[in-house]
Order: sequence, then C-alpha cells, then structure tokens
Amino acid sequence: MKYEIRVLKEYKKNYKKLTLKEKDLADKIVYRLSNKVLERKYKDHKFKGEFKELRECHVKPNLLLIYQKQDDKLILTCINIGSHSELF
Repeated sequence: MKYEIRVLKEYKKNYKKLTLKEKDLADKIVYRLSNKVLERKYKDHKFKGEFKELRECHVKPNLLLIYQKQDDKLILTCINIGSHSELF
C-alpha cells in the first residue's frame, strides 16, 4: 500500500534550508515511510501527550522529520523538518 504524501507549509520552508545531501536523505525517508515501516536506525517513534498523533524520525543524528501517518486514509503528512534546537 502506498500512501498519498502531503507536505505542510512549515516543512516546505525548512526543507529549502537543507543541503542537497540532507534533502536527498529526507526524500528517501519520506518515500520509505509512504511504502512501509522505517528501519530501526532512523529511531522512528511516537510523541506523547498532546502531540501523540505525531511521529518523529531521525534523518541524521540532529536532523528530525516530524510527520503524521493516517493508516485508515493512506495519507502521510510531512509536518516539519530541522534540528532539535530549530524544532523544540
């Protein structure tokens, strides 16, 4: 099953700031997320509390991708991307 990929404005804005290599890595991860589950090395996990419907994975050690996956509708929404300090 392949998910429809949606990208929010904040994600687009921060994506433009990435290096070409980081963009390539992020694109590969989004593609993998839209087709299957990520490998463990990307440290994919759910948030807790008020953001429990969101997930985060590590593109690189300090480059995080925040996303939401709606399995019932097959929609993957890229919410934001950036370093820990940029996102939190």
